[in-house]
Amino acid sequence: MGKKLKIMSVLEKLTSADAIALEDKYGAHNYHPLPVVLSRGEGVYVWDVEGKKYYDFLSAYSAVNQGHCHPKIVGAMINQAQTLTLTSRAFYNDKLGVYEEFITNYFGFDKVLPMNTGAEAVETALKISRKWAYEKKGIQENQAQIIVCEGNFHGRTTTIISFSNDENARKNFGPYTEGFIRIPYNDIEALEKALQSSKNIAGFLVEPIQGEAGVYTPAEDYLAKAKALCKANNVLFIADEVQTGIARTGSILAVCGNCTCEKACEKQATYVAPDILILGKALSGGAYPVSAVLANDEIMNVIKPGQHGSTFGGNPVAAAVAIAALEVINEENLSQNARRLGSIFREKIGEFVANSNIATLVRGKGLLNAIVINDTEESDTAWNICMKLAENGLLAKPTHGNIIRFAPPLVMNEEQLLDCVSIIINTLKQFEK
Repeated sequence: MGKKLKIMSVLEKLTSADAIALEDKYGAHNYHPLPVVLSRGEGVYVWDVEGKKYYDFLSAYSAVNQGHCHPKIVGAMINQAQTLTLTSRAFYNDKLGVYEEFITNYFGFDKVLPMNTGAEAVETALKISRKWAYEKKGIQENQAQIIVCEGNFHGRTTTIISFSNDENARKNFGPYTEGFIRIPYNDIEALEKALQSSKNIAGFLVEPIQGEAGVYTPAEDYLAKAKALCKANNVLFIADEVQTGIARTGSILAVCGNCTCEKACEKQATYVAPDILILGKALSGGAYPVSAVLANDEIMNVIKPGQHGSTFGGNPVAAAVAIAALEVINEENLSQNARRLGSIFREKIGEFVANSNIATLVRGKGLLNAIVINDTEESDTAWNICMKLAENGLLAKPTHGNIIRFAPPLVMNEEQLLDCVSIIINTLKQFEK
């Protein structure tokens, strides 16, 4: 007890160097964070332990779309945490059904299977699609195949890395799970060929925009054509919207395409309805691990008691938090804000890129954007730019070595965005060759 109390007193007075040293000594080295130690967040801002203020331009990989510590979401979490936290699914609770009705109506599906993390939700979708293939499509057991895309990122579980082409995530973690066909992203011909290559195709798992691959945005008609091909071949179209969903791309979902909805979702003509929808991250506004898999009855009803689940999945706190998080999206028009500010961001950064020799491209949708740095993936230029951005009061992180992703909380206003654009441009100018 005495030792624990001593540690607590030390922790209360941590410097950034102390905190980093503790993680380095006692934590597994499975991440390479920017050397910034954060202790507080509010809206679009975070503060480090020394009190320096930053704009957050990563949003915990799009988990805090609603901003840090949103009072409505935190309030819902505190209220429920003081009432009932966990029953497991051995019993009913008075929050889960309410949440299930809310989220299925919100996204237009019959059923939801609640889980906790994005990777769990992806694993769940894979299991559902395989079971559907055996019991509804008539594929012979253990023969089902799922088509995935090169450059994908769906998590780092054993099954998921089995179909990743990120060698860093794969090396020395085998043997790998079979049953996947990998094709180029944004290539309809490759998808059509893969669908025709076998009668055992259960589903096509795809990110509407590949976030970890550097915000790789496909052709505007790619998703619609992919869905049509899947339908024609009796294959499930599975959309992983863990990172792109919940207003990030300027619509409730990235599969909504170029929607123009001003208030509630209208399911406009650009909407490409997934057979299975995977959500996570901002489904809780970053306050709590919440993920979900949504599908209609003919697909979801293949899951029977005892065949899949989670002790924490659908717990009362998660249910309360998710309802609040989704309500905030509508109440504060965050899809529309992301759409408008994203256009301004790409316009302003694009003007700089046109005459730059350090940045070659800006791309994205809504407030999920990236700048491609004019250097190799092996170089440390993008990392050094992010270090300098941090010095200048803005936090971002490279992906794929030479790409910097920019994804601020969707509660950002235009004045704040323009301030951030100025910081980004002035920082990039320091690296002009």
